[in-house]
Amino acid sequence: MTPPLLNVNGIEVIYNHVILVLKGVSLTVPEGGIVALLGANGAGKTTTLRAVSNLLRGERGEVTKGSIEYKGQRIESLTAYDLVQRGVVQVMEGRRCFAHLTVEENLLTGAYARKASRGDVAADLDKVYAYFPRLKTRRSSQSGYTSGGEQQMTAIGRALMARPQMILLDEPSMGLAPQIVSEIFGIVSDLNAREKVSFLLAEQNTNIALKYAHYGYILESGRVVMDGAAKDLAENEDVKEFYLGVSKEGRKSFRDAKFYRRRKRWLA
Repeated sequence: MTPPLLNVNGIEVIYNHVILVLKGVSLTVPEGGIVALLGANGAGKTTTLRAVSNLLRGERGEVTKGSIEYKGQRIESLTAYDLVQRGVVQVMEGRRCFAHLTVEENLLTGAYARKASRGDVAADLDKVYAYFPRLKTRRSSQSGYTSGGEQQMTAIGRALMARPQMILLDEPSMGLAPQIVSEIFGIVSDLNAREKVSFLLAEQNTNIALKYAHYGYILESGRVVMDGAAKDLAENEDVKEFYLGVSKEGRKSFRDAKFYRRRKRWLA
């Protein structure tokens, strides 16, 4: 069998030396795959991505147990800059564009870590504009004055300028209209199919994530409580009831969802 591109094996993460956030999380991302991390706010999705990209230190966090391998090599001691050079780029939650720079200037910062010629950078910029035509029309606009959807596209486009093999995508649907969310996930699917970019994405919108992902892991309170092929998870009765708000009796209201009729199997 082909070894996975990313292998996270039983990691624990502690913040401020006392707060245990991740408790033995394990997952794999195959080369060319789209893997979704699902769960409610505070389940540990963002922490998992930051553990992979080595951005925990800025939040006073650290991996205290387990291992993280990329292409068969341990990467816990590498810096985020080292990881970008190896092909791992994270798109942060909340888009995080440089508000005072134009859209095109934001995109060009993504190629900063590369030793590329002007011709290569220009070719990559044209490719980004081909995937995100809206950005081409806004290329000279300050990013801080563009829409939330355009900022999310800019953030993903900036990651592409680094020529990544894997993108860690954190909450891409947050605060965006459903039509824009579908457009962005459609582009993610195209990038995966055409450019062979692998994705590990954290997402609260379980429905849209399972529609485009190949495999999924569900986190609760820092633990993986369920995993499987995206299609299987979408048809799972527990997932339907606890994450999609749908039971055998039909769609539930928020009031009904507060009082579970069935106990979650993983808490038994």
